[in-house]
Amino acid sequence: MVKNETGLISPLEDKFAGCLVGGAIGDGLGTSTEGRTPQEIRDRFGGRVEDFAPPFGTKPDGRHKGDGNISDDTLMVLALCRAHLAKGGQLDSHDMATYFLHEIVDKPIWIPEYQREQPLVERLFYPEKYLLIRLRLASINPREAGIGNMVNCGAAMYAAPVGMMNAGDADAAYLRAVNIFSAHQYSYGLEAAALMAACIAEALRPNATVNSIVDVALRLSKDGTHTALEAVVAAARSASGDESQIQEHLRAAIEPYDTIKGGVQEFERAGAYASQLHAIEEFPIALAYLIVSGGDFKQAVLGSINYGRDSDSIASMVGAIIGAMVGKRALPQYWTHEIGVRNRIDFDQAAGDMYALFQRDYQDAYQKAQHRYKELMSLSQAEGVQND
Repeated sequence: MVKNETGLISPLEDKFAGCLVGGAIGDGLGTSTEGRTPQEIRDRFGGRVEDFAPPFGTKPDGRHKGDGNISDDTLMVLALCRAHLAKGGQLDSHDMATYFLHEIVDKPIWIPEYQREQPLVERLFYPEKYLLIRLRLASINPREAGIGNMVNCGAAMYAAPVGMMNAGDADAAYLRAVNIFSAHQYSYGLEAAALMAACIAEALRPNATVNSIVDVALRLSKDGTHTALEAVVAAARSASGDESQIQEHLRAAIEPYDTIKGGVQEFERAGAYASQLHAIEEFPIALAYLIVSGGDFKQAVLGSINYGRDSDSIASMVGAIIGAMVGKRALPQYWTHEIGVRNRIDFDQAAGDMYALFQRDYQDAYQKAQHRYKELMSLSQAEGVQND
């Protein structure tokens, strides 16, 4: 991290750190409950999960999903950070085929769930392996490579670095994310990634609030995602009762738009992927817990992991958003320490590197904007030639 003469880091860098470590904490907490119903979670753990917990059960592939081990969600976030750093600035869809693919395919990293080093692509779910298939093996135009993929939250779950690189400018983050993640997703999966980036960019503003973040999502969202967000936001704002009642209330609001019907373990998928009709579940529910918690980090991530279903992604998204809003210093110190130690990751270093890159990129963009303004304004001066 970049410290000043007093030994302190800047508030914005602290917000960058909060974004990365907040997302990781949500991920590490949620791996124990992923794919389960709220009742199954209560039965397995004897009540509500309130800290890093052991695995729900044994995975056939040997993954240790629990005890604070982060999943591919956070590993993809960090890979996208490294891709930005390798290029030295903003990415686009073509950079996903070079810088990002290199990070997930060619470089062995520590995979906490397996307790060994291996290329990240070997840990990924099939829709995320689509990046390798389309961008390297099939040599598809990166702008079109996401077409035909399973529409899911696979791009949204690691969109936070795009918001970081466009801090304070939600509209720019949205457009940049559409460009970048068209190499991975399409339809409402691409939409969710763009909105996640936009919400992170808004959360990094000095005076960001829960309402300002939600307003960004509602303003920028399109098609079925917009309709779903309207329904879920309304449900979150009217939610009352105990935790199980809130869970049922939120699930009822998103269910008409979600293609994963029934339980995650034994689901029926809706037959259409039309972006006008559907939305992924994870991003809207993450915003719901942002609202229900009033921006309280601990309440939001614990609510998310006990909601079940894709709990690690939901908790990771809301954790990153609130972490970006309040900064790392406002997060529970035990969790910020443990998530790094348990996963052998220096989140402060990653945040510091991204913050330094953002500063350079933003200063360069500012100077270019000033130069462009002066050039164009020079053409706005009348030269004494009068049109007939």
